[in-house]
Amino acid sequence: MEEKKQYIRQTEILEFYNPSETLQNVGVENLKAWIRERRNSFSVQAHAYGLPSPKGILLVGIQGTGKSLCAKTIAREWRMPLLRLDVGRLFGGIVGESESRVRQMIQIAEAMAPCVLWIDELDKAFGGINSEFSGDSGTSKRVFGSLITWMQEKTKPVFIVATANNVRILPAELLRKGRFDEIFFVNLPNQREREEIFQVHIQRLRPNRVRDFSYTELAVATEDFSGAEIEQAIYDAMHTAFN
Repeated sequence: MEEKKQYIRQTEILEFYNPSETLQNVGVENLKAWIRERRNSFSVQAHAYGLPSPKGILLVGIQGTGKSLCAKTIAREWRMPLLRLDVGRLFGGIVGESESRVRQMIQIAEAMAPCVLWIDELDKAFGGINSEFSGDSGTSKRVFGSLITWMQEKTKPVFIVATANNVRILPAELLRKGRFDEIFFVNLPNQREREEIFQVHIQRLRPNRVRDFSYTELAVATEDFSGAEIEQAIYDAMHTAFN
């Protein structure tokens, strides 16, 4: 595993993550149930049963609602290595370099299988790709075509977790069944979920102060806050208290 990590660092296409987050920190209940149900779907017993390996999921929703956190928890829950793909790194300035990097990325991911491949902010790279004004001589379309073909046809157990903020600009062929097993929408947390988010962060940052707060009051005061905004509010409060 250490040798593989070294090789991945040298390629500068993928990043290797050691996730520490657990499912307890995720508030999307239907997603948690889906993840738990497929926990053993990559096992020898599942293969003997004739069960096809899960292909991947697409997480869409508002910024700061924990989409990246979900990707990390899946790898931790399934005890798999987590590789993060920055799609921007696939594009090179030399003719043919981008297509070569896609092939290299696929080879690395399949060599690490079974693993979780986290593709962050898919809409930033491929949003509006079917527009007539792409302006890159078709490189984006060729890279996109290679990627979705592999997603459809791959036989190695590489589970893809893709995240996007704006699903409307993604190409329709990416969203059809077969590329992803499921698409989940991650919304702003409700009051009960905000209470849990406060407790999780305060437990992590100030474990000796967990019982000192009214979480119901905090949740009411932070209506329409995302998880990231709640975390930042706690940091700001700590700066104020410290100074």
